[in-house]
Amino acid sequence: MTGPIYDIRDLHLARPGYELEVPELRLERGQVLLLAGESGSGKSTLLNLLAGCLAPDRAAVMRFGAVDLADLWARRQGDALARLRAQAIGYVLQTGGLLPYLTVRANIALPAELAGRLDADHLAALAGRLGISHRLDAKPAALSVGERQRVAIARALAHRPAVLLADEPTAALDPPNADRVFALLLDLVDRTGATAIIASHDWQRLAATGRAMIRHEIAAEGPVVRARFWTEAA
Repeated sequence: MTGPIYDIRDLHLARPGYELEVPELRLERGQVLLLAGESGSGKSTLLNLLAGCLAPDRAAVMRFGAVDLADLWARRQGDALARLRAQAIGYVLQTGGLLPYLTVRANIALPAELAGRLDADHLAALAGRLGISHRLDAKPAALSVGERQRVAIARALAHRPAVLLADEPTAALDPPNADRVFALLLDLVDRTGATAIIASHDWQRLAATGRAMIRHEIAAEGPVVRARFWTEAA
């Protein structure tokens, strides 16, 4: 397919005391964009909008490839949005979000099973690259914080998604582990060819990669905090 993975224009979301605006955001296939911003700036809200987990109040254009996300929300097509997430989007949550009653192996395999794309060799390769092969039969409670985040990354990539969204994937890690996990995440994105948006409050770590950034500004206007996110044409 041709054209951008995401094409968003004039998107708006309002909550008490907070407004989020996206004048224009385009993500080309195979592109990796980094999103910097302090805690509370709206990074997670933007990622939830991109993941189809949160409905905008309005959007002139909100497309995921050939899929009109704005139309699906307007027609309350929750099942279609859920199928899109299951098939095409991998999401690394800030908290990891692992299921405590499943082993590491089962946690990683779950999205691939739901998408009908379970590939044991791919799962093993991800685990090996992330250094968690020896933990596949453990439960999340037995893992370190860094190991849990690496499992979350493997899970998000297990079903070979078209898009990877990562929300502060290294926020809970000490600097040396954060550097290692962040480098592994970028390496895996490059190796799998996934399109990705990776959010972090660590501006220096993101800037050091030399990758393209989503532009962002936040300002208080009276009682309302307004955040704007956009990409600029090359």
